[in-house]
Amino acid sequence: MAIEFAPGKSLNDEEWDEFVWSANNGTIFHTRQFLSYHPNDRFRDQSYVILKKDKPYALFPAVRIDYDGKSTLFSHRGASYGGFVYQEDIRIRDAYNMVEELLREAEETDVERIVMTHPPYIYNRRITNYLDFALYKHGFDYLKREISSMLTLESSIEGNLGKFRSSTRRSYRKAKKEGVIVRQTEEYPDFYDILKKNLKIRHDVQPTHTLDELINLSQIFPDKINLFGAYLDEKMIAGVVNFICNRDVVLAFYISHDEEYQEYRAVNLLFYEIIRWAIDQHFRYLDFGIFTVNEEPNFGLGRFKESFGASGVFRDTFIKVL
Repeated sequence: MAIEFAPGKSLNDEEWDEFVWSANNGTIFHTRQFLSYHPNDRFRDQSYVILKKDKPYALFPAVRIDYDGKSTLFSHRGASYGGFVYQEDIRIRDAYNMVEELLREAEETDVERIVMTHPPYIYNRRITNYLDFALYKHGFDYLKREISSMLTLESSIEGNLGKFRSSTRRSYRKAKKEGVIVRQTEEYPDFYDILKKNLKIRHDVQPTHTLDELINLSQIFPDKINLFGAYLDEKMIAGVVNFICNRDVVLAFYISHDEEYQEYRAVNLLFYEIIRWAIDQHFRYLDFGIFTVNEEPNFGLGRFKESFGASGVFRDTFIKVL
């Protein structure tokens, strides 16, 4: 049965998001609810609904932008992950057909380049490389292959504690002994001050989101975005903002601490408590995020994430010049 492309707006926002949450590889970043936080004039939407037997079979969230001087279909410039969102029963022929139709649609709309970033495979309910293979066979190349640190969650905190390095176990115990307390909180301004200062010192960059955007997202997704704060005498000295990406994976999107209180090892205690919470919520993986930038590894950051038992998975970005 032929695959057909239809404009993204052929599904209303509620129908689109319902498909994402039921899909094999859908994440919070694929939902209209998430993408709509961007101002209307920031991107030109060019998303698609892929139809099979006149019913939605897959989605392709995307925007049309000028990227390095070329008209580019980018999936998705305003989110960590994009690419095709598909059901568990995807077949190799359907993967081929979707890529072929995407290329045909791109040529008909004068797209000069296609770029898409896939979520790592821990986000898939059923592991499949059909789309990667179809992209490869149709001339897509890797624009970049970043490494994200993922931790498999065991059935109990004791199971994960056994994966901690001895130095990490000592550090989280030291934080508890020194009186550091971890709790969920809504004090995003306090955390944002720590984050901005930390990023400025370490990388001379600004956070991906403004404070208002971060608060807005937490209000849009009160059950899927949360902030864990580490406190010393009621002062926040570290924090982690988590995005519940789908039913299997929690992503530690922002991780930061106050350098002046580094000796208290608050981040170690934070992740001990976050791992315990994630296990209680029956998630399968904790994604610590990437420790490479444009494929250049930050070995110290990678070593820190490995100290909790994490290992690396690819976060791939594909490109094709038409």
